[in-house]
Amino acid sequence: MKKSLKARNNDIANTARQLEILSGGIFAAGELPTFASKIKETNQFPLRPKKLEILQINLGYMCNQVCAHCHVDAGPDRKEIMTIDTMKQCLKVIKTTNAHTLDLTGGAPEMNPNFRWFVEEAAKAGIKDFIVRSNLTIIRANKKYHDLPEFFKKHNVHVVSSMPHWTRGKTDKQRGDGVFDKSIKALQELNAVGYGMPNSDLKLDLVYNPSGAFLPGDQMALENDFKKALKADFNIDFHSLFAITNLPISRFLDYLIASENYEEYMYNLVEAYNPAAVENVMCTNTLSVSWDGILYDCDFNQMLNLKVNAKTKHISDYNEEILQNRNIVINQHCYGCTAGAGSSCQGVVA
Repeated sequence: MKKSLKARNNDIANTARQLEILSGGIFAAGELPTFASKIKETNQFPLRPKKLEILQINLGYMCNQVCAHCHVDAGPDRKEIMTIDTMKQCLKVIKTTNAHTLDLTGGAPEMNPNFRWFVEEAAKAGIKDFIVRSNLTIIRANKKYHDLPEFFKKHNVHVVSSMPHWTRGKTDKQRGDGVFDKSIKALQELNAVGYGMPNSDLKLDLVYNPSGAFLPGDQMALENDFKKALKADFNIDFHSLFAITNLPISRFLDYLIASENYEEYMYNLVEAYNPAAVENVMCTNTLSVSWDGILYDCDFNQMLNLKVNAKTKHISDYNEEILQNRNIVINQHCYGCTAGAGSSCQGVVA
């Protein structure tokens, strides 16, 4: 789906502004070490890919929510949606790639009109491990989505769901009024078909993002707190919780600047830098495909328009050998994935 020239120009200008800020625009010269210089200290530069395991495909930026921390800047007004032609190009790659996992994200990936067709065709193409990153409320948003739990079960989809907190106040503050109650209802419906239950193969994991300008706490401790509270209050079960650091891009970057927390947050990320986390950052085993088929090292680079550093830049001319020999594109936001125990779409990495 094409965007208007004005909308495209606004996106380009905003991306350029964010990259300028991340490159140290409001810091004194040399005051904040570059991420490149940091990984050089431990002989980890340049950052290189390992074996490709996960193909992460963004089906579009359209979403039924407008979350304060969203690094995709997703919402109901976003018109970027992957077309069926681009999906077919992705399916050609899925049949030949060495990646074993297909990770579908958005926006709300379920809002793409060809979402179910794509999942069914990818299953025929040989994909065994599906991940769908659901905001949960989409299940309750409209009658046409009410059967999603059954659809997910039919294809043994691994559901990874955003859940900021086990309380209504903190959840609604980050994601909007009414989100908590709809999320609880959706989780109960997923439990009802077998998702998240003890010893169930229907995987249901939750994702926690901090609600402010601070790093997440210990992932296991948070998981225990979530499990205890959701079970006691709503009889909800789930398997694992992923604690993800908010990266200083898109809406969260705007929030940091508006609240005058940007410099302190960046200093906190640098101070928490962990070279052990660099070894397993998600860009080393994952490739990100945008809604228009362009290739990126990760979902965060996609939002900053930092394309892969390789001749192959689009899914239509995909070449795994060329991509495996590239250097991964890095910038200051990469501190977010290497702070503390590290952070990825699968939770901590160190």
